[in-house]
Amino acid sequence: MGYHANREFFVSWEELHRATKELARRQLPAEQWRGIIAVSRGGLVPAAIVSRELNVRLVDSVCVSSYDHNSQRDDITLLKDSNSTDDGEGFLVIDDLVDTGNTLKFLRARYPKAKFITVYAKPSGMEYVDDYVADLEQETWIHFPWDMHLHYVEPLAGQES
Repeated sequence: MGYHANREFFVSWEELHRATKELARRQLPAEQWRGIIAVSRGGLVPAAIVSRELNVRLVDSVCVSSYDHNSQRDDITLLKDSNSTDDGEGFLVIDDLVDTGNTLKFLRARYPKAKFITVYAKPSGMEYVDDYVADLEQETWIHFPWDMHLHYVEPLAGQES
């Protein structure tokens, strides 16, 4: 039984922007941050928003692989490291979601002095994130706007025949 058999949560661009802006507000004052490390790919959009709101111009990325489309693997592969910091001091590490916590646990070992923030958090991963905006139940599958396609749906009255 996969995630899709359970609850689904659909996030619009507007909701993601509002929640991420709130996450950025919580990181004030901005002067305390030397830079941002986006966790690719999910953290790229939130990192861009936080970067803008805090006026932080140094934005790097760390690229890890722990998901196969709709299921998380236990092994983490580092595809690209950040070259902006050795230990993460003065950096925000940003991802869209902490789910099991495997990715952030792996990255905390790499950047022990960084602050880890996500827009959304599930219970299994909350111990690995320092700040987040909204929590979800563990069984909930979240659909981010970059994973969806808007299309026309027939009105119910037109589907009767």
